[in-house]
Amino acid sequence: MKTTRYFEEQVLPRRPYIQREWCQQAIQEPFRKETQPDGRIRHWIYIEALSKYLRVVTLEDGETILNAFPDRNFNPEEP
Repeated sequence: MKTTRYFEEQVLPRRPYIQREWCQQAIQEPFRKETQPDGRIRHWIYIEALSKYLRVVTLEDGETILNAFPDRNFNPEEP
């Protein structure tokens, strides 16, 4: 799994409950996937342990993880 320095040094220390396996699963089997205007890609997956959807943001390559967080505004009903 490829990650950015930002993910390793800023995201994971701030959110130690996030498991790398969840991030990998979000990339491989997303509930929803969306490309941002800047080319980065958002991947969402429901995490039972959190009872929330996790948003994982990758760089344009779709593999390198930049950010991950529980997305409290995600609505699975919206297209």
